[in-house]
Amino acid sequence: MTRHVRRRPVRTSRTKAGSARLLAALASVSLLSAGLVACSSTGDNTTTPTPGDTTSEAPTDAPSDPDSGAEAWEGVDDGTELSMWTRAPLEAQAKALVEAYNASHQNQVKLEIFPNDDMEGKVGAAAQSGQLPDIFGGDVVRLPNWVGNGLFADLTDKIDALPFLDDLAPGHLNAGTSPEGAKHTLPFVIDVSVMMWNKALYTEAGLDPEQGPTTIAEFGEHAKAIADLGKDGVSGTYYGGDCGGCLVFTWFPTIWASGDEVISADGTESLLASDSAKAVFDVYRDLNVSGAVGAGSREETGATWVAPLQEGKVGVMPYPNTLLGALDEAGIDVGVAPIPGVNGGGSTFLGGDALGIASNSDKVDQAWNFLAWMLSEETQVQVVAKNGGVVARGSLASNEYAAEDPRLVTINEVAAVGNTPVAYNFAEAFNAPNSPWVQLIRNATFEGTGTVDADNDAITAILGQ
Repeated sequence: MTRHVRRRPVRTSRTKAGSARLLAALASVSLLSAGLVACSSTGDNTTTPTPGDTTSEAPTDAPSDPDSGAEAWEGVDDGTELSMWTRAPLEAQAKALVEAYNASHQNQVKLEIFPNDDMEGKVGAAAQSGQLPDIFGGDVVRLPNWVGNGLFADLTDKIDALPFLDDLAPGHLNAGTSPEGAKHTLPFVIDVSVMMWNKALYTEAGLDPEQGPTTIAEFGEHAKAIADLGKDGVSGTYYGGDCGGCLVFTWFPTIWASGDEVISADGTESLLASDSAKAVFDVYRDLNVSGAVGAGSREETGATWVAPLQEGKVGVMPYPNTLLGALDEAGIDVGVAPIPGVNGGGSTFLGGDALGIASNSDKVDQAWNFLAWMLSEETQVQVVAKNGGVVARGSLASNEYAAEDPRLVTINEVAAVGNTPVAYNFAEAFNAPNSPWVQLIRNATFEGTGTVDADNDAITAILGQ
């Protein structure tokens, strides 16, 4: 199976909220099946594992104890028991990290895993009763709300002391940074959106199977070429027309790659009536009119959004990086590239979960030891990358495990400069059923009402509440 992708420059715009920081240069992207929410990690969201700590045998190659000659920024490892919560879609990476840490440290982390749909309520109830765990994570689009309500400890001094701070993917830092600049979270599990295309269908359509679209217009052209094959059940592209989370995850990057923002710096104004945003909507409107969009896209709530590409029925579409393995297992050979802008470049939605320490914890230094260790080079390579995860440090994009598949290097590279929108009312404005964002998309791409400006104002009305 050919897995090489042709490389091109990646351009991203800067998230301005808080103390936003992007890497100065690129070192050389799950969502979501059922019940899709922007930035949530891919997994079966219907899974309901029983909360409990991890007890399985730790990896024999777990990183060594960092307190052997430890630096001050690494925190305290003195045999303290720490509690940690995460949600079910992140179970595999959370368990791998906790098991490796427990095998190599005096501190011991007790991990509890909750069903995806229960996590927010669980955290809210625990916050009210002062019983949050020492360490917990959250979907990046929820973090501004949790930070604003004082759920996380202020870790500014500790985060600023990290010797590899400028190497970290910026989105998860930005999402946990208050408007005043206080930092509360670090990258935990990273999901990104990338452009994927079916190489077999590209070959049939006379397209270069090693070269995906380099502009949003070219994306439209490629999708039409696939549709013109006239193959039964095969469409040029597909999207979640009734899934706000799917749409922000896959359409925002084109706007960022074009040099524009999607939300104002203070998170209260929608900027989705820009020329680049309208260019995205126009391309999808044209694809609908031409019949290149797969049947069912208009009603797609996210429950089956990822299925058509896995079934070999879609030519090209922005897609969650976390499902690359599933595509390989299904025998669908895909190319991978950053999501292109109007005139080139590329970007991604940096999703997933960030991790912080509860404001009510009396074990901050010990909990910090886990967070700092989690982002060390050895952990990122020997635990995260070895288990197929996206590394949180740009300099490790071409690590020994990713190098076995150049597509994984591409995913790591784009993650290093990805964007995460920051707004207190983000979920209500974009993710909620029948949100004004979903209405904008439906009007612009299915109905062709020409009401983008008014629909954009409706999003602003929610963000500004």
